[in-house]
Amino acid sequence: MSEKQQLTEIRNQIDSIDQQIQELIGKRAECAQKVADIKTQGGDVNAVFYRPEREAQVLRAVKERNESLLPDNEMAKLFREIMSACLAIEQPVTVAFLGPEGSYSHASMVKQFGSSAHPHPVSTIEDVFEAVEKGEANYGIVPVENSSEGVVKQTQNELIHSGLKVSGEVDMEIHHCLLSTNPDIEQVKKVVAHPQALGQCEEWIKNNLPWAEIEAVDSNALAAKMAREDSSLAAIASEQAAQLYQLIVLEKHIEDFKDNTTKFWVVGREYTQPSGCDKTAIIVSMQNKAGALLDILACFSERGINMTRIISRPSSDKTWDYVFFIDVLGHKDDENVRSALASVEDKAAFYKLLGSFPVSPL
Repeated sequence: MSEKQQLTEIRNQIDSIDQQIQELIGKRAECAQKVADIKTQGGDVNAVFYRPEREAQVLRAVKERNESLLPDNEMAKLFREIMSACLAIEQPVTVAFLGPEGSYSHASMVKQFGSSAHPHPVSTIEDVFEAVEKGEANYGIVPVENSSEGVVKQTQNELIHSGLKVSGEVDMEIHHCLLSTNPDIEQVKKVVAHPQALGQCEEWIKNNLPWAEIEAVDSNALAAKMAREDSSLAAIASEQAAQLYQLIVLEKHIEDFKDNTTKFWVVGREYTQPSGCDKTAIIVSMQNKAGALLDILACFSERGINMTRIISRPSSDKTWDYVFFIDVLGHKDDENVRSALASVEDKAAFYKLLGSFPVSPL
């Protein structure tokens, strides 16, 4: 058999497989429509369609049974998009994020909700919370912490005061690019970016653009838009932003630490049900006395609960008092976690349950 004949035979097999895949996706969409019909019976306008715990379970199962040549995460990403399209049949999900489009927050939204989610870009992190609280968006996604620059204070402030619940987390590898309309890097007079991005690229800028002025703006995508309008500017942003705003990539991977990662949290109005592999986030403060923090942490260690993160910050209510952001493994409805949280609340001067959410499968 000639090479042409072999290729034709394989391509015919691919066409047949594609048809089967398409038919199965169509059947899945029909099931999604049936779910929507059941949930809206009786005119329930408050029916919840997006179930992060269910989606996490599906994606974990996809990875566990994957025996193909595709890596587990790539297979899961394909199913992420199928689920996103099917969810849009049930009810389109609108997600608020720090815009404009092309920001890392936008990329984290797509990673968590898929391409069929409706983007709702806003100008500030505070606006993300407000959009969800007012019902302008079903969910919001906000940066919580960067592996090199630390916590995002605006998000911390909102988490303390907002009534929204944390319902998901997304870890995004952040690879910054230097973007401009001018191909000559020596003509760059000013570098613009979000303060976090400027901090993540501080050493690179000092070493490669020591003459350039630095300006912090509300988002990297906004910086890209500014660079499109002014050839003397260079923006720090993603390759996606370069494509979106027709900019030249002067340099790639300019972040100071190559494992640069930002954690995002999804915020919504409902608590999330257990998925089988979850985290729980709380905020606490305690009386300023010896052993107070140890007493709080013992509530978890005595029950064999693993703490995955603890961050402190000064309290805005009293000088030299601190509040602590604590994440532990387990769901708030798990018996041992529920018992630990009750004990923490009893011992703390201030206690707030932010929510329980699935450990990200992607």
